[in-house]
Amino acid sequence: MKTLKKVLKWTGIVIVALILILVITVACRQNMKYEAPYPDIQASADSSIIARGRYLAYGPGHCADCHGAPESRELMLKGQEVPLSGGMPFKLPIANIYVRNITPDMETGIGKRTDKEIARLLRYGVRPDGTAGLDFMPFHNVTDEDLTAIISFLRTQKPVKHKVPDHEIFALGKVVNAFLIKPVGPSGEVPKSIPRDTSVAYGQYLANSIANCAGCHTNRDMMTGAPIGELFAGGLKMESAIDPENYSIFTPNLTPDSTGRLFGWSQEQFIKRFRQGRLIPHSVMPWPSYSRMSDDELKALYKFLQTLKPVKNVVKPGVIANKE
Repeated sequence: MKTLKKVLKWTGIVIVALILILVITVACRQNMKYEAPYPDIQASADSSIIARGRYLAYGPGHCADCHGAPESRELMLKGQEVPLSGGMPFKLPIANIYVRNITPDMETGIGKRTDKEIARLLRYGVRPDGTAGLDFMPFHNVTDEDLTAIISFLRTQKPVKHKVPDHEIFALGKVVNAFLIKPVGPSGEVPKSIPRDTSVAYGQYLANSIANCAGCHTNRDMMTGAPIGELFAGGLKMESAIDPENYSIFTPNLTPDSTGRLFGWSQEQFIKRFRQGRLIPHSVMPWPSYSRMSDDELKALYKFLQTLKPVKNVVKPGVIANKE
């Protein structure tokens, strides 16, 4: 009996010690610092470069869909260019994430950040203080030309003083942050520029580096953001754009398999669908932004999607109640 009590006592001590070690380790790893180069990017005052940046931000790059204020969604649906003052919440299992103010306000925006600091964050996922940024943005492989355009446009915005709340990281989120969140950088050598035409190559660039089609149309682990399904095969459950508390929607399969949403679509049908905008009110797809894409861009995107490996993945269509 005494031996059993002794074993239980020491077992308890070991468990408590392990928990303490874990807690201390997690706390110490909350602000891990990482090294990454600063891209040789400098904002330009050239009006054509700024115009390209504005087009990307409100068009295929869809910056406004996240960085616009939460109440500006209706204005975006009407095609207006809203301030990129942030504040939109993303409620995840590990944290409540609030999108940052990226207007050039000196106190609450990016006014104090250098061009190279912003470029490093977008390309390598490393913040100015050296910590890892959350990998929500798909711009790691954006060309130098387009990255320069985006930053040039951001500098020309009207500053908006809007203090965005700090992220609310839950206990599990702190564990994930300590061991799983690391900077994400380019998948290869980043080109200086890319021809803007109707080619598959440009469609691939748009889908992966600008519009981030794979980001939503790939099933992911919502704890870490890591893919758990085939790229572009859909199936990611996302909250409704108009009633996130009660409804959700699954992203469609975009591969050319017979179970894919685009199976049998012509190029003309594909382009027409983008011109129609948001037909499903609950859809979270940035239709207001994507509907601004040119016909040539949509042709390139269509051609690229047709080259994907067909993946059989039946995705439940329409809107579902969260209680289901």
